[in-house]
Amino acid sequence: MTVESNMYEEVKPQSMSTCALGAAAVPVPEQLCIFGTGDLGRSLGLRLLQSGYRVVYGSRRPNSCGPLPEGAQVMSHAAAARSASLIFICVHREHYGFLQTMAPNLDGKVLVDLSNNLKKGVYPEANAAYLQSLVPGAAVVKGLNTLSAWALQNGLLAGKQVYLCGNSAEAKQAVAEMATKMGLTVLDRGSLSSARELEDFPLRLFQEWRLPLRVALGLIAFFFFYLLIRDVIYEALEKGNDISFRIMISLANKVFPIVSLIMLSLCYLPGVIAAFLQLYRGTKYRRFPDWLDRWMLCRKQMGLVALGLAFLHAIYTFIIPIRYAVRHKLISRVVDEMKNNKTTPFDFDNTEAWGTDSFLVLGILGFFLYVLLGLTSLPSVGGTLSWREFSFIQSKLGHLTLFICTSHGYIYGWNKFLRPSTYKWYTPPGYMLCLIVPSVVLVLKFLVLLPCVDRTLTRIRQGWERNQPGEEMAMTKATNL
Repeated sequence: MTVESNMYEEVKPQSMSTCALGAAAVPVPEQLCIFGTGDLGRSLGLRLLQSGYRVVYGSRRPNSCGPLPEGAQVMSHAAAARSASLIFICVHREHYGFLQTMAPNLDGKVLVDLSNNLKKGVYPEANAAYLQSLVPGAAVVKGLNTLSAWALQNGLLAGKQVYLCGNSAEAKQAVAEMATKMGLTVLDRGSLSSARELEDFPLRLFQEWRLPLRVALGLIAFFFFYLLIRDVIYEALEKGNDISFRIMISLANKVFPIVSLIMLSLCYLPGVIAAFLQLYRGTKYRRFPDWLDRWMLCRKQMGLVALGLAFLHAIYTFIIPIRYAVRHKLISRVVDEMKNNKTTPFDFDNTEAWGTDSFLVLGILGFFLYVLLGLTSLPSVGGTLSWREFSFIQSKLGHLTLFICTSHGYIYGWNKFLRPSTYKWYTPPGYMLCLIVPSVVLVLKFLVLLPCVDRTLTRIRQGWERNQPGEEMAMTKATNL
């Protein structure tokens, strides 16, 4: 008899039982077994109990294994294995030896290997393959190893994607049904030969953040050295003034908002590029280029990096009044006015006052919307919103945030755009360069929102194609007539 059929025969009696006092069949929760009473095992057991399963733990020391979730049982490994057909292995590979000694108790069972390694290439074969060699009579399934004890304990599993692989289709189906009941989304990665790939997933460091971080670091480096040349080196060579102290705060407080605004605009640029690409092709059924797909998949990370830089800009702005250079400048101005017995006249046209207040208000509103976008990108917050609500915040309010922050930059420039002194060594200031990308995005978005363009784009996204066979025949007949 095969492993799959043995598994099926053992699972079936536990799914239903007959009530002793009546003929009606009363459903009894399926019992699952967990080997391992550490953080991962306890958190997994708690989540399984909340999902409606019965849980039994297998332990070397059943009487002294520490606190377990309320409602769970604890037995020896052999007794626990006999009581369930699906067993979770929540122990490290180094402790797999006891499984070989109790192999007869595991024949026909489904073993779910949740183990991970500290780094890649530690062992010649995957942990799941090694486990299968120890208990050849069992059906080993590699999966759920990307779940952390913290996520399991706090119930942050809704829609989270997990991977499974194994040689038994029935065993994978049993594990997939259990995972779906826990609120997980399951993706089958094939046979057990894919186990090493699955075990390497948790070892990847900031896999989805690499492109956004590289772009951000590249922009920070470029604008830092660009502004260093324009502001500090220019002042030293042309005027003989040593203002190198500005590197720590003043220069950084220019770089952070510049890169933040560009990163925010890069979140929405691929969307308008995709829209124009669909308009050009006249269909939504052709795949985007790989570079555009990758760009669109990391928009969330780009937005969070932009939010982090905006936070730094806000903090740096708050500490500006307590800087030595600023305090010295203000005190010197007051002393000079007292000595000369004169006061700097107020701008009675209110131009400077309006510009300053507008600049500050737009900065505050932009930062508020920034934070709102960041909060709704969190799974715990976004999961409480409907798709329409989420789309409204991330798309419409997102473009509004980009517009407000871009206006914030334009007002910062005010009338400096027309002053020859602004262009040191014939180079534009950094804030002018950073306004290029967001301005292009806003103009392209405005074109997409035009009724004639929006109507066609909406039809394409609803499935209409420009060159449908019926339309081609109609056009041919019209031409012949």
